[in-house]
Amino acid sequence: MLRASWKSLMARKLRLFMSAFAIILGVAFVAGSFVFTDTLGRSFDSIMNSTVGDVVVRPVSGEVDLEAQPSTATVPGSLVTELASTPGAARADGNITNFGTFVVGKNGKLIGGFGPPGIGANYTDGPAAKGLQPLSIDVGRWPEAAGEVVLDAKTADKAGYLVGEKVNIVSSGAQPRITAKLVGIATMEGGTAGASLAIFDTAEARKLFMEGKDTYNDIWVTAADGTSQQELRDAVAAKLPAGVEAVTGDSAAKAAASDIQEALGFITTFLLIFAGVALVVGSFLIVNTFSILVAQRSRELALFRALGSTRRQVARSVLFEATVIGLVGSVVGLGLGVVIAIGIRTLFGQFGLDLSGQSLIISPRTVIVSLVVGLVVTLVAAYLPARKAGKVPPVAAMRDDALLAESGMRGRTIVGTVLTVAGAGLLGAGLFADVPKPTYWVGGGILGIVLGVALISPIVGRPVIAGVGWLYRRSFGAVGLMAQQNAQRNPRRTGATASALMIGVTLVSMMAVFGASAKASIDKAVEKEFVADYVVSSVVGTPFSTEVTKELAAVPGVEEVAAFRWDAVKSSAKGENRGVIGIDPGHVGVLGPTPMVTGRLADLTSTTVSISQERATTDRLQVGSKVDLTRGGTTKPFTVGAIHGESALLSADYLLSLPALESLGGPKTDSFVFVAREPGTVPAQVGRDLDRALADLPVVTVKDQGEFADEQRSQINQMLYLIYALLGLAVIIAILGIINTLALSVIERTREIGLLRAVGLSRRQLKRMLRLESIVIALLGAALGIGLGVAFGVALQRSLADDGIDVLAVPWPQLVLFVALSGLVGILAAWWPGWRASRLDILRAVTTE
Repeated sequence: MLRASWKSLMARKLRLFMSAFAIILGVAFVAGSFVFTDTLGRSFDSIMNSTVGDVVVRPVSGEVDLEAQPSTATVPGSLVTELASTPGAARADGNITNFGTFVVGKNGKLIGGFGPPGIGANYTDGPAAKGLQPLSIDVGRWPEAAGEVVLDAKTADKAGYLVGEKVNIVSSGAQPRITAKLVGIATMEGGTAGASLAIFDTAEARKLFMEGKDTYNDIWVTAADGTSQQELRDAVAAKLPAGVEAVTGDSAAKAAASDIQEALGFITTFLLIFAGVALVVGSFLIVNTFSILVAQRSRELALFRALGSTRRQVARSVLFEATVIGLVGSVVGLGLGVVIAIGIRTLFGQFGLDLSGQSLIISPRTVIVSLVVGLVVTLVAAYLPARKAGKVPPVAAMRDDALLAESGMRGRTIVGTVLTVAGAGLLGAGLFADVPKPTYWVGGGILGIVLGVALISPIVGRPVIAGVGWLYRRSFGAVGLMAQQNAQRNPRRTGATASALMIGVTLVSMMAVFGASAKASIDKAVEKEFVADYVVSSVVGTPFSTEVTKELAAVPGVEEVAAFRWDAVKSSAKGENRGVIGIDPGHVGVLGPTPMVTGRLADLTSTTVSISQERATTDRLQVGSKVDLTRGGTTKPFTVGAIHGESALLSADYLLSLPALESLGGPKTDSFVFVAREPGTVPAQVGRDLDRALADLPVVTVKDQGEFADEQRSQINQMLYLIYALLGLAVIIAILGIINTLALSVIERTREIGLLRAVGLSRRQLKRMLRLESIVIALLGAALGIGLGVAFGVALQRSLADDGIDVLAVPWPQLVLFVALSGLVGILAAWWPGWRASRLDILRAVTTE
């Protein structure tokens, strides 16, 4: 049986390769996702090890909070000398770091910033943990005086600067424009992952980033020979004043790397979701392929049974073929996954996350998971066809027509209905109920509904096939009738093939509805609540210097400006991160209408806070209540001075005055600035004057209401394009499924095709018949997919209505385009099977058994 199975496998290389190709693509995406994220993790581990000393002395900050802006808390410079004399310490060095300093290239464009930060820092020759030198000079020398700077090699190359030239830099510090002479080019141990480095003399960095004060962001204490990090930390901690802590370099690096990887974990989840979609679609192709092969080989299998093979042996022979396909597909997919990881690395490099200096990491986990996933998916998909193969009776070998009869639809319909109902319940719970990890509930619900509809697709798809068949009969006569009947001949096969395409169309349609609703909600919010004439924001999404706000206020024709700062805090009522917005109470009117339940935003002080109506209800707070807010390691008591309702702009749980947010350690940088012009001024002239004022600051841009809405919509479009591109993998597998089904169908109907050709059916008519059959399968998948996609999209929009996506928009023209593209998919998928069928020798076809 083993030899017979192997010969059977080798006799059908092309068909089985097409099934294996589905596994190859799915496994490749799984492997590529793990290789990329492991490479990303290794890169950040190296970076973190280069950015800590043996002992790090820093302000008490509690947990690292990546949702908040960096804290302005500092340590006094006098500690450097004191800590250097600690027993077991070799030296101590103060570090100044600013995460809003960007180099401007010779072409006037910003270098980096789209994800990785632009870093301004002071130079010290102090080593990192365990004697590692974090920076090495490649060309020139280190900065020694004011007006000098050293750049990292990649930033200098991208910007086009050479040693000795003047470098233009923009900063979020008190001096937004910096011009310095490039005196050296350096390399950082472990790379920068796309971040840019601008290194200044310590005195200059203190002037630029610390308001000239003798303070540092942290201090590195280097251990003397024979002293451990823990021993040194204990000795250093005994000398520290209140509000300052000491941690070992190992623990600081581990915590920082862990926090960054956790924050970037969505990348792994995001990529693996699409890998899962590809594998689910591929499983439909495998089920179809093995079902057709078992049906075509029923006489052969019956002969095995007649010769003494047991049911179990026959079933195992089919599973053996599936194992070989799964193993080959998994191995090839693993290799292709490395190529995909390189592609993903290149793609993310376009957004600033540059990992080109880090070699790819292929861990044993990646190899094991890839092989297991490929094998399990293949064997699960082949199980039912294998079980069916074992039921072939020996007497079938005596009949000319040994094809297996189709079983009834009752059991399939029951299972499909149960899955659909259960999936709807999970989806509803994840979207609208307070359940843990709602994303998993939503994902499980969508999967349940999709699989349920796939099982009952032979039933729900009958009206679609009948409707298309009516058009076929009227337009193509007998050829159209045969195409319809061929599609209806085996409803399971047609439904399974269409379901593969249905999955891709479902997800694309769902995202189209969500994207259209999000853009419509933005348009509504801008039209209804955007009061300012202009908004100024960072092109890289990072806060900018408050000096920019002051310059805007001085532009002729400007009546009022309002600063706006995003941040995150924790409250005493709920110990989890909550959004907070810092505003200027004196100019709150420029921020648009905010419905107030109680109190006024204009009355906010440095000790009061406005909370959202939802938060007040949840935490049982009212005006006059006390609430402690924590940011980093700083906790301050506030009095509830107002309760605000829902607003498109001021939608955070907490609203604080700018001084109040700064008292918590919030940086003196603005996220947005809203500008109102004076009555009677010419809008175009004021806009030009604002642009002129910021002409040499490419980190920020000025937009009117329409341009601001366009910018927000473009961000949604970019997200949709990325998702569409990733879903293209599932569509490719679905196309392979249609090709495979038609090709196997041609083989199965060889005698029938020969007879049709013998009685006068031309080659062109034969190819047209197969093309029409392919189109009806594709249109069935599109119809089911769009129906489910619109339903999922509407549910998703309704669940996010309280988060600002409060307008439902269904992009019907776009959905019609999806249907048209699905029809095109059907045409393309039918080309090769049609060409092959038209080349069959009529006499051989008629005599084929």
